[in-house]
Amino acid sequence: MKRVIVRSVHDAFDYVMQHYYPFGLEDLVERADTYAVISIQDTHTGGFGLKFAESNFCKGVLTLYFDDVLREVKGAVMFTDEMADQIVDFILQHRDVDTLLIHCYGGQSRSRAVGAFAVKLLGTDNSKYFATGDPNRLVYDKLVAAWKRKKAVLRDENNKSTLRAEKNDR
Repeated sequence: MKRVIVRSVHDAFDYVMQHYYPFGLEDLVERADTYAVISIQDTHTGGFGLKFAESNFCKGVLTLYFDDVLREVKGAVMFTDEMADQIVDFILQHRDVDTLLIHCYGGQSRSRAVGAFAVKLLGTDNSKYFATGDPNRLVYDKLVAAWKRKKAVLRDENNKSTLRAEKNDR
């Protein structure tokens, strides 16, 4: 993955449309990079009325519905550990795309937290996400915890594979 971009829903739509071309006119496409989308949608409106789909350029879409809250709020849906696990798995499965596009309504809190996490997971400095905005800390912290859980599982699986291989070599 060469880059992670965080956008509002409107700017995410514009980015995706830069990959559109009329049938038979592929040479008119404005952008030709591959990308995957993490689409974070609000629950109180049933989403934004916009659903991304895989295409020649879009290699994966993960759509999650949760609200921009830090604690329980009546009627709101909080970000969960299961959602965090889905995001970690999605990022790992789509490391080969050129761009990871992450959006929520405003591109400022939930998606910024996911972007900061994705950049960190990919081994790059994520300090700009915190210096220039206010990522949702609940989302970011749950993603960090999910990655720690995932690494522990991968480490255990690797250890078991090593033990099986050593046992077979005897």
